[in-house]
Amino acid sequence: MTTTPFQKAIALIDAENAQDPNQEISQSQSISKELLYSNRMYERLLIFEPNASEAIQIAAKAQHICRWKIARESYPMDRVGYLKWREDLKKFHAKTTASILEKVGYERTFKNRVSFLIEKKLLKKDVETQLLEDIICLVFLEYYLEEFIQKHDTEKLKNIILKTWNKMSEKGHQEALKIKYSASSLALIHAALGL
Repeated sequence: MTTTPFQKAIALIDAENAQDPNQEISQSQSISKELLYSNRMYERLLIFEPNASEAIQIAAKAQHICRWKIARESYPMDRVGYLKWREDLKKFHAKTTASILEKVGYERTFKNRVSFLIEKKLLKKDVETQLLEDIICLVFLEYYLEEFIQKHDTEKLKNIILKTWNKMSEKGHQEALKIKYSASSLALIHAALGL
């Protein structure tokens, strides 16, 4: 069976993410943190938008590619340092992915489009950038909110939820309300959104 450039790209992204030394437990198995995140992004995308383009599928898969290579601690531990870290990460993820896409034979236009999406350009204006943001927010709410609840106070959490909500589309909001949350997460979401 012929392996398409898309299948090769996905396999290479998975291979990169599988090298993450940070492990998480999922379904009683230990798995590299970024590979798990990548799989969750991809699965959520295909549920939310079954007809998603190849570009957005790759962008979802590669959203955090090799993230562990740029540690948060290597930047000042303040708001400015955080924003600079996030900006540098987006460029790093886009560049790492573009190099994989080149290797498997994608054209420059396609590579540029994937980079555009990973860097989340024209949020709220570009339909696919907004779709990617919706997926990022849904994955956060479904899999990572609970972890945040353990670490932050209620006011900070309500602020995080509100910011997350404001980044999403109306379709994203509807999907977010279908997620099965713990009682504490649901209470917090309702409080943050005034529901």
